[in-house]
Amino acid sequence: MASPAKKSLIPTTFYDQARRSRRGVYWLTPVVVLVLYLCVMGAFIWLQQLHNDSVMFVTIDQEARQQRLMMVVVALSCVIILSLLALWRYTRFRTRAEAALIAETGFRRAMENSMSTGMRVFDMQGRIAYVNPAFCRMIGWNEADLIGRTTPFPYWLPGRHAYHQETLDLLLSGRTPSSGLEVEAQRRDGSRFTARMYVSPLRDPNGEQIGWMTSMTDITEPKRIREALTAAHERFMTVLEGLDDAISVVADTPEGLELLFANRTYRRFFGAQSSGHGELLGGRLGRFTDETVDVFSKSAQRWFEVHHRMLAWTDGRRVRLQVARDITERRQHEEASRVQQEKIQITSRLTTMGEMASSLAHELNQPLTAISNYSMGAVAMIKSGNAKTETLLEALEKAAAQAERAGKIISRIREFVKRSEPRRQRVPVTRILDNAIAFADIDARKYQIEIEKSLPETLPEVMADPILIEQVLLNLLKNGIEAMEKSEYHTLHVVVTDQAPLIEIAVIDRGYGLRDPERLFEPFYSTKSEGLGMGLNICRTIIESHHGRLWASANPEGGTIFRFTLPCAAPLASGQSKNSQELHA
Repeated sequence: MASPAKKSLIPTTFYDQARRSRRGVYWLTPVVVLVLYLCVMGAFIWLQQLHNDSVMFVTIDQEARQQRLMMVVVALSCVIILSLLALWRYTRFRTRAEAALIAETGFRRAMENSMSTGMRVFDMQGRIAYVNPAFCRMIGWNEADLIGRTTPFPYWLPGRHAYHQETLDLLLSGRTPSSGLEVEAQRRDGSRFTARMYVSPLRDPNGEQIGWMTSMTDITEPKRIREALTAAHERFMTVLEGLDDAISVVADTPEGLELLFANRTYRRFFGAQSSGHGELLGGRLGRFTDETVDVFSKSAQRWFEVHHRMLAWTDGRRVRLQVARDITERRQHEEASRVQQEKIQITSRLTTMGEMASSLAHELNQPLTAISNYSMGAVAMIKSGNAKTETLLEALEKAAAQAERAGKIISRIREFVKRSEPRRQRVPVTRILDNAIAFADIDARKYQIEIEKSLPETLPEVMADPILIEQVLLNLLKNGIEAMEKSEYHTLHVVVTDQAPLIEIAVIDRGYGLRDPERLFEPFYSTKSEGLGMGLNICRTIIESHHGRLWASANPEGGTIFRFTLPCAAPLASGQSKNSQELHA
């Protein structure tokens, strides 16, 4: 029978509850019929007994008829009993089937009421025949408001009834796609939502279609999340596709490298193949660092700056990420810059040769003039006959010193033109001043100018090349003397101040002054008709090579003030000699 099968398909709680509700009822009708039959038979036997007790009524024929009647009654009784048993069995089967049906109906109704998918049934004319609680909760309308309704339905969007009618016509025609339809609806409170609707035909037990069953799921939030993810993915892909760097991701497979992703720049250079990624690996398979390498691609004929990384792909595999930046133009610019730098070096050498010639012409003029003056003085003393050996010897020694100084100047200028570091050493400032003033006194006496120096009581030594600094100071002194040629003031001041860790030396004249002092240091700019315009430029270069500064400013009392600074020498440590510090410098 079907009862055990039904019981196995329906949960025990539903089946037992339905069976208990019908227990003790299905046998009541057969029992009542049996009791009534027994009562009738009892009455019949009692009447027969009364009839038999009256002898006057008994005859032979009546007795035979009586026996036949009894047999008929007994046969009918057997039939009735069998009928009652069959009725009892059928009633028992019917009751169990009804219990199973009630249990299954309750189970299905419970499932239907607990699900979040809205169920709705249309008849063949498009009227709503059934809605489940989930559908009512979804749209906010009660079951009583929906059952039997025809178009337009209350959950249709205002102003879009034509769209909803087309969807309903498509549904009733049976042409809805198996993937479902995306529809929009309006709740009772006026809010709107998007749902995915699936449609299937509803058939009766005979297989004839009686309507359409639709299921609706609210996809508003999933759709919003999906759209947000899609927009984020599109933005991300737009950025990747718009990059000038070639980005590619490959995975190692037994067949080789499998290209998983490549942006537009990569595809432009290498196509949709993994060969470009392998080419840019440069044989570094398995050896990845954070540093970038420059690789030349023969297939693309371009230089790339390549960076590699290992990362986990979406499926959990370890893959290779490669970012290649096209640096071909940068390489070309570097090569062009290198060629240009070589040309500049050649030009610099030519310029240096010019500077060397100008420097030699300018600087050697001073010691050669001194040698000429000393020699002419010695010749004049000899011609006059008043020459003294001591005086001649002193003049010749000074001339020899000036010749030696000229040789040192040539050596220093040559080293300076080679851009080598000057031979700096610890030297007293007073020695530099005395030597430079002694050389400048020749011109000063010619113009009747007195050179007056002003020094503090204690003055630290400086780290400098004395020959070069003497040349700078002598050049400034001669310029000041020549500027004061027509001045009524006949004193040229040299002021030294201690501005630790620097020493400042100022040459102050009262000459004609300068309109633009800074232009004095430009190459080939001179205020003298016979000047080359290179002296002050070379002086500034010398001072700057000593890590100092040379500049000019107007004297408030008239004339010009030239100042330059030199670094002070560090104090000697105990046990340290001057020679060791000079070697360190």
